[in-house]
Amino acid sequence: MQQLKTITLLILALSLSINANSQTYTGKQKDIQQILKNIDAFSQAYMNGEATTMANAYTTDGKIFPNNTDIIDGTKDLEGYWTLPEGMKILHHKITPLEINIVKKTAYDHGYYEGETQRADGSTVKWKGKYVIVWKKVGKEWKIYLDIWNSMPKVKEGN
Repeated sequence: MQQLKTITLLILALSLSINANSQTYTGKQKDIQQILKNIDAFSQAYMNGEATTMANAYTTDGKIFPNNTDIIDGTKDLEGYWTLPEGMKILHHKITPLEINIVKKTAYDHGYYEGETQRADGSTVKWKGKYVIVWKKVGKEWKIYLDIWNSMPKVKEGN
């Protein structure tokens, strides 16, 4: 009997630790899959330096809320924001949603992002942060409506 209690407690502890790090997605599977696909495509466009593709990921009235700046909106201004300075390259960009919640034609997700930039002088810097995105369904496609992020403490080299 004691062995059964121990096994039960181990299973419970394991399931709680798995759930603490798991992702929660609520909504139609087809919509969740499209949002996840859009998230990956956004990261790929960023690494490819495709500012137009990134700007087109937003609704026509989409807005971004970068650290320490005013709100930026409109496709042209979004494209300008995402255009990398000469000689700069995004080596790595990954978005990890912790939760996606879809309610009719609106969705939100939040989680973490990370990346690495190569500067014009060849040096690199790693960065990470947290974000919240509000999505709108435009026709049959999910687009970013509101996009806010905040950086977290700098990643030390070698980590």
